[in-house]
Amino acid sequence: MRTTIRRTIQAALAATCPLRYTALSGEIAALVAAGRLIRTGDVLDRLGADLPDGQRSWYGRHVAKAYRAAHLGADAIRVWAQHRTTGRWIHQHVYAPADPALYAGLASYKATRHLATTDLELAA
Repeated sequence: MRTTIRRTIQAALAATCPLRYTALSGEIAALVAAGRLIRTGDVLDRLGADLPDGQRSWYGRHVAKAYRAAHLGADAIRVWAQHRTTGRWIHQHVYAPADPALYAGLASYKATRHLATTDLELAA
């Protein structure tokens, strides 16, 4: 028994950072990799918005606020993900691809408002 615990601890200490964070996120990381859940940055990439990191994070804040308003104050699911420019591991909210909060965030944030209007015009 003690040997098994010792080996488990040694294996956990020897694991790489991406493996540890993926293990912490578990099934959520698998759903993000499969595209069943998306991050706010993924939405901006799909729309072709080339925003700096500071504006991307503000868009994420607007989406989180819209999500909380629609779900009685509850936060969205969080996943550990690697930052796209710094490579640091950070917590990010993930949403369903068709979640209305993603588009409400586009419309409410000044830097992405033009993406929401063109998206709505294309749908009409």
